Amino acid sequence: MSKNNLSKIPADGLAGLKESFSSDAISGFIVFLLALPLSLGIAKASDFPPLMGLITAIIGGLLVSFMMGSRLTIKGPAAGLIVIVAGAVAEFGNGDATLGWHLALGAMVVAGVIQILFGVLKLGKLADFFPLSAIHGMLAAIGIIIIAKQIPVLLNDNPTIAKGKSPFELLASIPEFIMNFDSKATIIGLVSLAVMLGWPYIKNKYIKMVPAPLVVLMFSIPAELFMHFKETEPGYSLVKIGNFLDNVNVNVSFDGLSHPGIFIKYVIMFALVGTLESLLTVKAIDLIDPFKRKSNANKDLIAVGIGNTIAAVLGGLPMISEVARSSSNVNNGARTRWANFFHGFFILVFLLLASPLLEMIPNAALAAMLISVGIKLSHPKEFLHVLHIGKEQLAIFLITIFFTLFEDLLVGIAAGILLKIVLHLYHGAPLNSIFKSYATVSFTNDNYLIVVEKSAIFSNFLGIKSKLEAIPSQKNVTIDFTNTKLVDHSVLESLHHFEHEYVANGGTVKVVGLDDHIAYSDHEKAARKKA
Repeated sequence: MSKNNLSKIPADGLAGLKESFSSDAISGFIVFLLALPLSLGIAKASDFPPLMGLITAIIGGLLVSFMMGSRLTIKGPAAGLIVIVAGAVAEFGNGDATLGWHLALGAMVVAGVIQILFGVLKLGKLADFFPLSAIHGMLAAIGIIIIAKQIPVLLNDNPTIAKGKSPFELLASIPEFIMNFDSKATIIGLVSLAVMLGWPYIKNKYIKMVPAPLVVLMFSIPAELFMHFKETEPGYSLVKIGNFLDNVNVNVSFDGLSHPGIFIKYVIMFALVGTLESLLTVKAIDLIDPFKRKSNANKDLIAVGIGNTIAAVLGGLPMISEVARSSSNVNNGARTRWANFFHGFFILVFLLLASPLLEMIPNAALAAMLISVGIKLSHPKEFLHVLHIGKEQLAIFLITIFFTLFEDLLVGIAAGILLKIVLHLYHGAPLNSIFKSYATVSFTNDNYLIVVEKSAIFSNFLGIKSKLEAIPSQKNVTIDFTNTKLVDHSVLESLHHFEHEYVANGGTVKVVGLDDHIAYSDHEKAARKKA
């Protein structure tokens, strides 16, 4: 990056607040409009009190902003963790949602401390160990589960009709849910869903600046008042908030340790999936940062871990660097970390001054927002995209989805990783290179050559990455795969990110030695094996 471009990078800290106040405040306000209803809906779907989603967003904005290692990400509750949180509440509570909430918080506190340790030990690079197809399969499975769980809420069915059902049972029960629908709530739910799904197709840029969830609220609240929901609909039809200040207490309980198997399982899931989603978001937002800044992933993990620990003590949901809100933040012109601060600040102000408005929101409208998120995660185009990369990637993707739906996220990811290793061995990857990389670095003046041998695959890429990161900036880097038998998709995707960052800082990157390799498909980043 040239000195001229570097001089344009926004200042950080208090200087950044002064310099970028208007752009960050405006973006923070728009993200607040997006985050407010989604945080409520995510908490409700997770079987937490709805207010606790807002508590997490406030902590993510007001506190974590000052510690995070990324400039433009938004910290808050995420739909991708709904399945884990709801599962923890169900298993810990055994039918008692309030008890389950308090005990799940204990596992979340421990997971938050583990995330802090991940950052202190500089394990932010661990995201590169997991194959991309397994990660995408996990997210698609989460999307399917969200849809299945929220359909009865959209139709305003009695909550007991879906209670305790597995994902497959929920999907099989959709006809039953439809038979028992509530006409008033269903109208609001379906119109809200149409708005959420149709809003991206709006062409007018000024109209499109209004977040779709805000449009849903502008429709659903007046519609609910017109239909007299409070007088005619069941008590579970509307959001319940209560008094904000009365609910800010130490809510965590560690009595869940009396069930060590359940406790450890959810600590691992909270820490692992939350960390993965956060790291992937940070990496994605770095790619669209207009100032080409590189985030400190380990510092960001420490910040998220501290935020999660505090949020769990107070009863809040787990937070991550949330990708949709972060993308919106960049698109709305945010420049510094202060945009995340303002998003949390506006949520706090709204809660203090206008919380009664939140209890006018129909749960069917929140369900529509979450179903739209689920559709994005599990959209058919995701299946087609993975198939385009290669049939073996689709197999990993589908296996991860199946075992996640059949058992849980940990089993699903493990199944995806195991299948990928088996496929690599089948396609010729030497057994001794499955977890160990064979790469050497040599240089002459400003020209660095990395020669990779045997295989370059997801499970040994951390060794290759450490050598890449040791190369000084502004050099000419050549990566030679001539002596490899297999180079997988995850490695090629990670090298694309490395090239993007390295070139942005004034260097060059060239990949050679793949001419004698056969690609699994015509996708540019498809896996390749030696002919």
